[in-house]
Amino acid sequence: MTHDHDLVLRPTPAQTEAALNPPPGRNGGDLVVETLAGLGATTVFGLPGQHALGMFDALRRSDLRYVGLRVENNAAFAADAYGRITGEAAPLLLSTGPGALTSLAALQEAAAASAPVLAIGSQVPTAGLGGGRHGYLHELPDQAASFRGVVKSVHTVRTPSQIPSAIAAAWKSALTAPHGPVWVEIPQDVLLAETMLPQVTAMDATPDELSPRPELTALAAHLLANAARPAIIAGGGVVRADASGKLRQLAERIQAPVVTTPGGKGAFPWTHPLSLQSWLEDRHTTDFLEDADVLLVVGSGLGELSSNYHTFKPRGRVIQIEADLGKLESNHPGLGIHADARLALQALLETVRPREDATAPGRVRALLAKVAARIAAQELTLEQQVLTAVRRALPADSPSFWDMTILAYWAWSAFDAKGPNLLHSAQGAGGLGYGFPAALGAAVADPTRPVLAVSGDGGALYSVAELATARQYDLDVTWLIVDDGGYGILREYMTDAFGEPTATELTRPDYVALAESFGVPGVRTTPETLERDLAKALVTPGPSVVVLPALLRMFAPTHVNGDS
Repeated sequence: MTHDHDLVLRPTPAQTEAALNPPPGRNGGDLVVETLAGLGATTVFGLPGQHALGMFDALRRSDLRYVGLRVENNAAFAADAYGRITGEAAPLLLSTGPGALTSLAALQEAAAASAPVLAIGSQVPTAGLGGGRHGYLHELPDQAASFRGVVKSVHTVRTPSQIPSAIAAAWKSALTAPHGPVWVEIPQDVLLAETMLPQVTAMDATPDELSPRPELTALAAHLLANAARPAIIAGGGVVRADASGKLRQLAERIQAPVVTTPGGKGAFPWTHPLSLQSWLEDRHTTDFLEDADVLLVVGSGLGELSSNYHTFKPRGRVIQIEADLGKLESNHPGLGIHADARLALQALLETVRPREDATAPGRVRALLAKVAARIAAQELTLEQQVLTAVRRALPADSPSFWDMTILAYWAWSAFDAKGPNLLHSAQGAGGLGYGFPAALGAAVADPTRPVLAVSGDGGALYSVAELATARQYDLDVTWLIVDDGGYGILREYMTDAFGEPTATELTRPDYVALAESFGVPGVRTTPETLERDLAKALVTPGPSVVVLPALLRMFAPTHVNGDS
């Protein structure tokens, strides 16, 4: 059957000529890099290995920029940050077996944070697949199975002609809301096979739009406009969808106080009269949100960190806008709207009636005063001094990347990100080693502004190899290492739970001397000189390390009765 409106793109004479006379000496690896370039990629991250050499050799014949890291997991963290900063799918080239598996922890973080990473790994030759010949180096019985529980989608290739379509499908998957990592695997012999296929010139992999159902947004708009005490929780989905402006418009239209989750940092202005800031790990804030008669949750699954460790029990009506279907109503029943945050907020803005409420800013001020009084009563001057010094030293438009360390836990609650997509942490999956390699990826994505990485000494030991990467590519990243001699947050957890810690104390290197051995300037600082030393490092081009020996404490949790 034919239709008059069917559109077939006919090749131009020049395209036909090029298709009939492809350049000689191309193989499956060339199809990989040509497809990536055709999709709009400009940069790839990775680490070579025996079975993947066809891809890496093809980079020589392409205009793609290659950034190689020293550990596959760190390469994936760098790609994760590149995807967050640019909003593009970040290609990550990996080898078979150990190389592929080493990336899994970072891909779990990308999945939890909805970062678009396009991982392309090699495989043993096709003769070794599906129960065929065994004994290949790096061989796994089912490599893709290792990724299925981590990534959004898995795409397997068995012939050269499948390469462009498989990579395009993966690209589309990575960038369709919710964003996330995807896995493509290609056997060694397919990557090395000579091909006479025409050069890949342009690929269409436009992501699908995830629009809200109009009857749901109509009901949500009615509930919000008629609420007595509405409130909003803004999560990482607002940042990923670039919907911060629409969130602010909606909050102002319905006069709803807004709190941001760790993943949603910066999605709402910190000093806005309706800003509850980010004090989710605070019982006063939890009480405030529980008291809302209509609670709008945008781009958050209300997981452990966003629900004050599952103590949050909303009493009002919950409206949840979430692109990840599995997170919709997974923790709290409510009006679930499966949609991209930007499209759903736009639909609400087009539908909701303005709501007047002169009391909202006063209620926000009263809550923030309670939070401030609680923290002030705990004698945490050093911690607040260090966090303030970091904020003052860091340019307002510079992104920061935080490892799982006590200062990051403070930052989730107490740090003004100054804007959306500027503060990033490993709070999604919670693995160590994220901060520094992720900051390197951000510096690759945008070399016009300095980038800050923050680690503890325990997390720093996961990433020290990447000092070589920072120096090799002269990346403008300042790495702040808070050295407390061990796994500080675990030390606190174990002391609280068991009376004393076990397996938390570490022998560690002289980080300043170690940095300098890589040709990276290092300085040892104090809480009093931190702001000056960090600011100097950030304005000095190229990589640098600032080491702060300090024993920081967490603020005490609040109990359900509201007491500290």
